[in-house]
Amino acid sequence: MDIVIDENVKEAILSGYCKNPHELLGMHRMGGKTVICAYIPDAAEIDVISPTDGSRENMQRYDERGFFVLVRDEPFESNLYKFWVRDRSGHIFETYDPYSFWPTISDYDLYLFNEGNHHRIYEKLGAHPREINGIKGTSFCVWAPNAKRVSVVGTFNQWDGRRHQMRMMGSSGVWELFIPGVIKNDIYKYEIKTPFDEIYLKADPYAFYAEKPPKTASKVYDLDNYEWTDGAWMRRRNRESTFDKPVNIYEVHLGSWRQEPDPDPDSETGFRPLSYRQLAEQLIPYAKEMGYTHLELLPVMEHPYAGSWGYQVTGYYALTARYGTPEDFKYFVDTCHNNGLGVILDWVPAHFPKDGHGLARFDGTALYEHEDKRRGEHWEWGTHIFNFGRYEVKNFLISNALYWFDVYHIDGLRVDAVAFMLYLDYGRKEGEWIPNRYGGRENLEAIDFLRHLNTVVYKYYPNVLMIAEESTAWPMVTRPAHDGGLGFSHKWNMGWMNDFLRYMSMDSVYRKYHQNLITFSFMYAWSENFILVLSHDEVVHGKCSLLNKMPGDYWQKFAGLRAALGYFIGHPGKKLLFMGGEFGQFIEWKYKESLDWHLLNYPMHKKMHDYVKDLNHLYLAEPALYEVDFHYEGFEWIDCNDTEHSIVSFIRKGKDWRDMLIFVCNFTPAVHDNYRIGAPVDAEYIEIFNSDSEKYGGSNVLNCNVIKSENLPYHQKPYSMVLRIPPLAVIVLRPLIK
Repeated sequence: MDIVIDENVKEAILSGYCKNPHELLGMHRMGGKTVICAYIPDAAEIDVISPTDGSRENMQRYDERGFFVLVRDEPFESNLYKFWVRDRSGHIFETYDPYSFWPTISDYDLYLFNEGNHHRIYEKLGAHPREINGIKGTSFCVWAPNAKRVSVVGTFNQWDGRRHQMRMMGSSGVWELFIPGVIKNDIYKYEIKTPFDEIYLKADPYAFYAEKPPKTASKVYDLDNYEWTDGAWMRRRNRESTFDKPVNIYEVHLGSWRQEPDPDPDSETGFRPLSYRQLAEQLIPYAKEMGYTHLELLPVMEHPYAGSWGYQVTGYYALTARYGTPEDFKYFVDTCHNNGLGVILDWVPAHFPKDGHGLARFDGTALYEHEDKRRGEHWEWGTHIFNFGRYEVKNFLISNALYWFDVYHIDGLRVDAVAFMLYLDYGRKEGEWIPNRYGGRENLEAIDFLRHLNTVVYKYYPNVLMIAEESTAWPMVTRPAHDGGLGFSHKWNMGWMNDFLRYMSMDSVYRKYHQNLITFSFMYAWSENFILVLSHDEVVHGKCSLLNKMPGDYWQKFAGLRAALGYFIGHPGKKLLFMGGEFGQFIEWKYKESLDWHLLNYPMHKKMHDYVKDLNHLYLAEPALYEVDFHYEGFEWIDCNDTEHSIVSFIRKGKDWRDMLIFVCNFTPAVHDNYRIGAPVDAEYIEIFNSDSEKYGGSNVLNCNVIKSENLPYHQKPYSMVLRIPPLAVIVLRPLIK
């Protein structure tokens, strides 16, 4: 052989620490000759097949470890030559040379990514089936800046990390390789040699799909094969904000909403979750009939442990395979939109699990997390915390948020654990956290991340929902980032929830001493754009179901829940109710099991179901209940001081002053036959809703006749009226204004 092979590069390739195998592998000009180098460890013989005439030239074995060389005078007219390979077992196959293709990611892409501003980096990193010069294959890109070597391994190369070694693109930390012949649904991982010569097998952080757990490999997937039919919904969403619209959210865990018998004899429970398409046929018409406007789904991103309910994510871009394919989920969202339902996803940017195939110490170093455990670990959850100060990590998360809007047409993200992100000492003892550069407890990097996140999302999607689960008094969570806020559209009202459930859980005898628990929320009700939530977190871990939180006997429990939900609908703020609450599930939610739908065969549960349905439709029908949620002009007290009877009364108002409703809420079992309240206008009033109606399981204490206001000032109102107040109930009155 009259050419000289760079032994250092060859040895680096064969030893598994080469950062640019393309420097030697593939076709090159050396010393006036054309040299083709190949490294196929198990090959016994390799021929190069000419791309022009199909002729074959035998390669010389240059190193016994599987390194082959062909020297010829002239290069081929194209790089589309093939290898004919006979391995040592006698198996014969043909393949295009993966080292003969140019990079599939540009320098500009890499620049934006390293800067943290590549908003669609998911289009570049990850696995992308594509056709290059007529050759079908998949381009792989992954960020692992501290790795000594990164290889793509999978069924297509017998999981041999020596075969498809990637090249690092300059100093970007991004490794790239196009592999011909790898197609949709091929499974793969990245084999990473760490700085400490450890070998890790990692799922692709940017994979669009993965094996169904407990398997953990990523799948090559093409997302461009679904034809959407929700154009009208998307155009309307682009025009209209939700701030003055009804937002009534049904929170759902897809795996346990409803299940069907599992034919698998090894099934743990004998039942299995419904698929995305089954959910489209069953959940959507149910939610629509019940009067919900949105479905909020507990995380549908891939996660290894079902008991985390989806909140310990390993595949941020991978829709969970538990319920079907990406096309199936697109069909679900599409069907939601065509039935007038928005879709909100729970999203978890605060932390991620330590599973070996996931993001944890991805290249052998603290890449996505902090090295120091005082900043890099969440003690209570046993998870890692994202390093929000690293540009590439922020890019990963912000691009991921956009991904769900771009690819799946979702209408909002509920951002989990925002309070934990904001404070360095959240849930930590002294000595377990590090102050910021000013000596404070605020996580400055996380704050900047959240502001940037919301700014970018609203740049592209101005009317979607960005909802913060934030449980502290952090100011201006729902004010724009350019005004010093965090930039969310809405915030969960955790203060109201805790106070309200505490109040409703106590015996009615003691409620008169704690009426502030249901009135204090109005001291801050308009400081943020609040969503009132009765979420999954409140019906697990010994907290009891909503129905079972209510004190008293069987009848009183149902009456109490009806009163609670009536007050919930009347209180300013958008609404969220977790599944099962609408028919009075008695036991706590169990993620492995279906809701107790059989309870609808029992009269009181069926009547509760009918009650919630009618209450939801009342909410949808009355502008007073949603048009002015976020300003004090939409609410007015009549009386909040009747602690002796545990009764409160108030007015809800719409944009048109004639759109007003009066709520009277009695939180004791006592009936009051001549109860006077102030009236805002001189008019006749009719009772349009009463939670004590017999059809809802109540005692039927109603105001059946028209109620005429009297010229008698009361409760600082110019008029008043006398009502029958039912036990443990909410009544709603409408003035007949001409």
